[in-house]
Amino acid sequence: MITYILESLAFQLVFLLTYDLFLKKETFFQWNRTYLLVTFALSLILPWVKIQALQTTMPQELETTTVFLAQLNGVVLGPGAEETSFLERISWPYLVLGVGSILAAIWFAYKLIQIVRLRNRSIVENYKEFIKVTVPKSTSAFSFFRNIFMGADIKKDKEANILAHELVHVKQLHSLDLLFFELARIVFWFNPLVYIYQGRVAELHEFIADEKAVKQNKAAHFEMILSEAFQTQNISFVNQFFNKSLIKKRIVMLQKKKSKAVWQLKYVLLLPLVLGMLVYTSCETNKENSELESGDSVSITATKEIPFGEVDEVPVFPGCEDAVDKKACFQEKIQRHIRKNFHYPEAAQEQGVQGRVSSIFIIDVEGNVVDIRMRGPHELLEKETERILTKLPQMQPGKQDGQPVNVPFSIPITFRIQGTDDEEINKEIQSFGERGKGWVPFTAIDEAPIFPGCENSEDKRACFLENVQSHVRKHFNYPQEAQEQGIQGRVAIMFGINADGDIVDIKSKGPSPILETEAQRIIARLPKMEPAKQNGKPVDVIFSIPITFRLK
Repeated sequence: MITYILESLAFQLVFLLTYDLFLKKETFFQWNRTYLLVTFALSLILPWVKIQALQTTMPQELETTTVFLAQLNGVVLGPGAEETSFLERISWPYLVLGVGSILAAIWFAYKLIQIVRLRNRSIVENYKEFIKVTVPKSTSAFSFFRNIFMGADIKKDKEANILAHELVHVKQLHSLDLLFFELARIVFWFNPLVYIYQGRVAELHEFIADEKAVKQNKAAHFEMILSEAFQTQNISFVNQFFNKSLIKKRIVMLQKKKSKAVWQLKYVLLLPLVLGMLVYTSCETNKENSELESGDSVSITATKEIPFGEVDEVPVFPGCEDAVDKKACFQEKIQRHIRKNFHYPEAAQEQGVQGRVSSIFIIDVEGNVVDIRMRGPHELLEKETERILTKLPQMQPGKQDGQPVNVPFSIPITFRIQGTDDEEINKEIQSFGERGKGWVPFTAIDEAPIFPGCENSEDKRACFLENVQSHVRKHFNYPQEAQEQGIQGRVAIMFGINADGDIVDIKSKGPSPILETEAQRIIARLPKMEPAKQNGKPVDVIFSIPITFRLK
């Protein structure tokens, strides 16, 4: 979102500078009006446009890539998590933008009410082309759509000229232009260029109306404007006849000679500007794939790599050759490899060092794990992470358009002194399927169980994972007894979803029976689902998820 806003601002600035330098002084008022409206709309659209033919790879020295691993991570919870409000779940930048837009909308509504009130206390006369609204005890004059507001104190000999001027605004629907920018000000209230755009368009409206309305006796029209005691209404989306800041510009433009038609070629400048912007937006390659958690990212220098989430064929981990979903199998094998080879450094335990190590490595075109990089809270944990990843086996390389490519992959490894014996729970999971026939691991299933509400989702597996996590957060309640005793830690939960879609055989392993009981209670409240399918037939599936209880 921030990138989109910055790109829109940059495009608007370029368009406005081009207008002020090359077009503003010309008398092609209608062309300038179209230019401003079109370029503002383009500045909002172009950041989203990606033309395939223009896409290319940025030079190495100009581009860096942030890569994320899409996986099911543990749900980390603490006391009070069940009381998280909607506002607390919104990041503060979006909250500020939303509050600003609400205030801007209220101000816009107030100005509309001002106009309605002014009309209600005035004398209204209906004509074929417009509605004349005579405002008592006023010398103001402005138009809003078909309504032309005229102060009752305006001299009658000047009324005809003013009506002719305002009628141009009415016929050419100038109020629509100003209303468009007024709505843009609500959404982009923080953007000063929106206000500049609106001001430029308002100027053009007056130039156009003067040009159409004043065909003869321009001097008399100048005298009328200058002789009035100006009283400007503070409403930004009406066309005001008496506006002090515009008087000089209007007189200058009325006296100015018509621009030569050949200067209309200046508008051709718009073509290379738009083309350059399209090239810029289309060349933004190697963008982040899917965000795991805010801040869980590792940056690497881009070479000729394809992110794991975008590559046509992901690397094949040994044992995943026949898996239906090789991506899910790859992720599951990586996690199992880490658990199997994990060893908490004794020196780190003695020093109480724990935390998350963000790691990234590349699976090259030969399937080897290379260029391992880490960022963590302590060197001891980083060295252990590197040791684990260097033991990864050689794989079949990832492919793009049928050709082997380098594939960056990122995974966070959390070192926690007080936690669960992962090796023991792993054995429990492996033995789960041995106690009954037909149990299939979640990562190896053809069609994942369908969580209620995910029936029409494009990615039902991802929707299932997201809804399970949301369910845990929604129903979580930190046991008061555990809080009083200072009990915290990670509970590994394992359960089955049988061929009828019911939750069965819930098992847990954690630091305390109190936490295990709460974790089981949460999982037991999962709704009935559409069962998983293997080879088109409903089957029993195994699923596991860690739930972390953390005291603040």
